[in-house]
This record gives sequence, structure tokens and C-alpha cells, in this order.
Amino acid sequence: MGTARAGSMKWSAVAAVLLVAAVAEGADLAHRQQAVNRLLYRIHSPILSKFPELKQLSNSFDPRGNAGSCKDGGNAVNHLMDELDAGRLLEQHHWFSLFNTRQREEALMLVDVLLNCENFETFVGNAAFFRERMNEGEFVYAIYVAVSHSDFMQDVVLPPLYEVTPHMFTNSEVLDRAYTAKMTQTPANSTWTSLAPRKNHEQRVAYFGEDIGMNSHHVHWHMDFPFWWHGDEIDRKGELFFWAHHQLTVRFDAERLSNYLPPVDELYWDRPIKEGFAPHTNYKYGGEFPTRPDNKNFEDVDGVARIRDMKEMESRIRDAIAHGYVDKSDGSHIDIDNNHGIDVLGAAIESSTSSVNPSYYGALHNQAHRVLGAQADPHGKFNMPPGVMEHFETATRDPSFFRLHKYMDNIFKEHKDRLPPYTAADLKYDNVEITGVDVDELSTFFEDFKFDLGNSLDTADNVKHVEVHALVPRLNHKPFGYNIHYKADHAETVTVRVYLTPKYDNNGVRLDMEEGRWNSILLDTFWVNVQAGEHDYHRDATQSNVAIPDRPAFQELIRLADEAVASGSELVLDHGHSCGHPQRLLLPKGNEKGLECWFTVFVTSGDDAAHDDLHSNDHGGNHGYCGIHGGQYPDKRPMGFPFDRRIPNAAVLLEQPNFHSHTVRVYHKEE
Repeated sequence: MGTARAGSMKWSAVAAVLLVAAVAEGADLAHRQQAVNRLLYRIHSPILSKFPELKQLSNSFDPRGNAGSCKDGGNAVNHLMDELDAGRLLEQHHWFSLFNTRQREEALMLVDVLLNCENFETFVGNAAFFRERMNEGEFVYAIYVAVSHSDFMQDVVLPPLYEVTPHMFTNSEVLDRAYTAKMTQTPANSTWTSLAPRKNHEQRVAYFGEDIGMNSHHVHWHMDFPFWWHGDEIDRKGELFFWAHHQLTVRFDAERLSNYLPPVDELYWDRPIKEGFAPHTNYKYGGEFPTRPDNKNFEDVDGVARIRDMKEMESRIRDAIAHGYVDKSDGSHIDIDNNHGIDVLGAAIESSTSSVNPSYYGALHNQAHRVLGAQADPHGKFNMPPGVMEHFETATRDPSFFRLHKYMDNIFKEHKDRLPPYTAADLKYDNVEITGVDVDELSTFFEDFKFDLGNSLDTADNVKHVEVHALVPRLNHKPFGYNIHYKADHAETVTVRVYLTPKYDNNGVRLDMEEGRWNSILLDTFWVNVQAGEHDYHRDATQSNVAIPDRPAFQELIRLADEAVASGSELVLDHGHSCGHPQRLLLPKGNEKGLECWFTVFVTSGDDAAHDDLHSNDHGGNHGYCGIHGGQYPDKRPMGFPFDRRIPNAAVLLEQPNFHSHTVRVYHKEE
């Protein structure tokens, strides 16, 4: 991108006055929320004149002149300004992929700038300045990551990404109708219908991979736990990588069972990719997402990796599992045949910056995403843009995403299966006996969801706004809860884990506990105070700590923030972080006959809690898959306990009074 005019004036008193009108003294939540809303509004167009303070700030703010308000003395901002002034940054109106090394470097330059800002005023000044001068995709990524990790932005609610960059979450047919509506100045609701033929069996479960809430969870998980992270250590980050993707994989398999399909098969580097994929999606700028045909043999990808490299990474990781230790770069070993081993392996397989030896173990996960994404044009012959696997927003649409993660999940299972089974002493908790569990009817249905497409359309100050929305069918479930009947010897805080596990395979063969335990879906983990004697405890599904409700719509966030700023009232937003499985998808779809599952409740000591207040503070209510932001993962036990290790003798678990499991059915009702 050519050198942009930074403005001759520094952040003078005139600009400061303009900013004060926008952010006010103390930068309360209403002003911070309003500023983030406006920075992300119509991201592919210049800041509109209806936001005069922000527009003025984008022209008058001097990043170098305000380096004194940066924690690093301005190192990050001066580095980014050097790149900008030299014309080395990616131009606007171009696709962005986090897996593209140079593009990621540029986005992280802005992340560094924003996270080094000592106050909100400097944050919004830099953001406004670089919004008008950097690639839009790089800017959006940097804003989302910086807001997620900045101490003074923690209570700001990020707009749903599917309304900020809709082209990454819907298909080209819907967007074509949106453009027509804009040109004809006719408000429209465009229904998103699948373009895949009925003879494609994978289409039966496309509703899961294409679900915009699930796509949003996946991309936000990788923003909360970025593989490139160099900041403060994130607790159990490698284990969380395993756990979050393991749960996505077993949930996908449960959806397949619901639709009479076999579990997804793992990926093999020396076999064809059986399922092709046609995204039917366009970049905002850069053309169509590439299509991959059926039965495509893997090819080396120029400038990324050879298939032999992928096999070598896998071989080294499997060798580490077989030996029970990993080799550090200094030649020393780390034992992994323990509870911490999964954390070490997760970091190595991803690979993240916490990998103990990335030069040796490589980056199996990240490189696999790039190799899969480029199979339509592995040698760059047609100069095609990245495939859906090269974006966390779009990756789950491709069936090969789940084949890839089944492949990695099996590697993790290989490690877990080496560990000794839990003993009765590991599982028993003497204080509580579960005497029964009552579960409400479990049933699912499809509903239409409307979201705004306005941000996908170009606009200008003199162009009239037109309401354009997409209507997409999505899975939901009937509200449900359950009652846990228990008997306790004395009052105490306890840990409760709730799982749902398919009872039969796709051929109708009943799975014993050892065969089925790896397919267990975590529904909830929570802490509660039990009372001495016989009592009941009711838990509602909406309280689940693995799932989050719908994010507020972008226009709703704009309205709430603008009204609060105009009236001088306090803005109250209670939505927390955007990482979290959609509450709607807490249950698998089930079917008309009722998908039979084990509903398991397992109670252990409250000493399993990593925080003292978990019985009264849910810490955002999304920690099951996303941890506690900036803190320890709440459950001290291994993620997936007690189903993460082999169970050669089911009686060891079934005979524990603190363990209860019974059969339930998940029904799907079309009406």
C-alpha cells in the first residue's frame, strides 16, 4: 500500500477536544462500546461523516507523536509506522488470511500497537488512524484480538463477526441478492438455502459445519488462544487446544449418528481426500473460494509444505508418545506420561509458541490447514486465493476439517490410552451419593435466524441506507433442565460434571463404556454447595458453562451504546466473551425415533476447583471449552475426566455412589 498521509499535526488540543466529545472523562463503557462499534461499522468503506469525531481523529491523530502513551515507549507503533511509510503493508480491498505469514505479521504489528496503549484514548486514536490505512481484514482481526485481551476493554462486547464480515459466513447467492437490494434501494430478507445436491450425503450434517454461531465460536476460540501468542502464559493452553477440538469432533459425530451416517473417518496423507467441497462463497475482494473435487490426491504445496514433511511431523509426535517424553530444543526431555503431558502435546501439535521444540515437531495442525486449503491450486498455477480451511471463520464448513481433527484426535487418544486407568480411589467421593436424576424431554427443531448483511455492502455518505438481512435455518432445542437427587453426609462445595454419550454406533450395536467414553459430550461443569441429608438440585440447560447465548446484534449494540452516550446513562451489557459453544447446539440434533444416549452426572470434591468462588461466580459462563480469561482453568482435573482414560472395568466407575448414568433419548421434531 502506498504511503498514507499521517497528518502534519500531532494529537493537538483541537483533536483532543473532538475525542473528549466521543469518549468522555474516564472512558466509561458506553463510550468505549460506541467507539468499537463505529470502528467496525461498514469496515470496507472509509469512516462515515456521521461519525465526525472518529473521522477527524483518523486524520489528526499522530501515532509517533503519542508514543509516550505506550507501555513499550513506542517501539511497536514506530515499527508499524515504518512499514506504512515504506509502502510495505498489504493494500486495502484484498483478502486476508491469518495463515499467510506476512499478512499475519502485519496484523500482529497492529495488535502489538493496541495492546501497548496505556489508555483508551491512545487505543482509539491508533485504531482510527490505522483503520483508514491498513487492510480491512488485518484491521478487523487486530481489533478483535486487542479488545479480547486488553485490560481496559474487557467489558466491551464485540459485535458478532457474522455481521461485521458477512461474506465469510454466508454464500454468494445471498450476497448477490443483497447487492441487488442495495442497487434498487429495496429492503430485502434473503433466505440462505443450501446449494449442495441431495445426493451428497455430507449435506445431511452441513447445518452443523455451516452454523454461524459455531463458526463464530471456533474463530473466537483461536482469538482467545492464538497460536502466535507471546504475552503472559495462558493456563493449559495446549490441553485446551485438544479439548475444544475434541469436543467439536465428537459433537460432529453425534450429528452424523443423528442423521444415520457413520462417524467421520480420519484423514490419511497417502490416500485421496474422498469428499470434495464447493463453498459457493466469494471473498469480499479476491474472487471465489476455491473448490476441491472428490477423491483428490494430496499434493505438495509450494512454499508451504511437502506431504513427506507432514508425515515426518506425525512420525516424530507418535515417537514421543511411544517413548513417553518429548525432546526439548536443548536436548533434555519432558515426561508426558502424566496429567500434564496432554498440555505439552497440544502445544506441539498445534503448534503454538508454547511448543517445547517447534523446529523439531513442526506445526502439524497449522500446516495441515494450509495444505488442505491449497489443494485446489497447490502450485499457484491459477493464483487462487486461500481455501476455506485457511480461515478459522470458514474451516468447519469443509467436511475435511472434521476428518483432519479426527486424525489429530486419534493421536491424542493414543497418548491418553497409554496412561493408567483411574482407580476406585481416584473416582470415589464419600460425601455424596446420587440417588437419581430426572431429565426433561430432550428435543430439537430448526428455526430461521435473521442477521444483518449491511456490512458486506459498500457505502458512502450520500448513499441511502437499505435494510438487507439473511435468513438462515439453524438448529435449536426445546428448553430443558434436570434434577439431581442426592444424599450428603455433610454440607460442602462439590464439583459436578455432566456428559451426554451416544449409546449405540451407526449400525445399532451397543457400545460398552470403554468403546463409547471417548465420544462423551460435555454438557456442563459447575460447582454447588450441597447440604447434609437428602435433597434435590435443579440445573437448567441455560446455565451451562460450555455454551453461550446468541450475541446481541450489531445494530442492537449500536443502539444501546448511542442511547447511553446521548442520555449520559450507564450502559449495562452482560454478554461476556464471544468464545463458547452456541447454547442452541448444546444437544445433538437427534432424530424422530430418539437418539439414545447415556446422561451421566459425576460428583467429586469441591477441592477440584482452581478458584475459591466457583460456586457463586461462573466467571463468564463459558469456561468449559474456553477457560477463564486471564486465569487458571477452573477444573483441576484433566479435561474430559473421568472419560479421558481407558476404562477396562466399567464396574470401577459404575459402582461409585457419586456416579450416575441412565438412558435418555434426543428427539428431532420438524415442526
